[in-house]
Amino acid sequence: MRYLGNRIRWFWSDFWNDERGMGTVEVILIIVVLIGLVIIFKSQITDVVNTIFEKIVSQSSSV
Repeated sequence: MRYLGNRIRWFWSDFWNDERGMGTVEVILIIVVLIGLVIIFKSQITDVVNTIFEKIVSQSSSV
């Protein structure tokens, strides 16, 4: 049982001090912030996209 406790302690120590996973954490935080911004500005983003598509449709008929 003591061996298992030491292995768990080593695992958590290595896991906590390992900096290779920091890239993953940073990417997840960036994605969360972007999703939050999209939720906050959803109506403005929808208006801009609709305006762009209306211009594309109107100008594509003249080509």
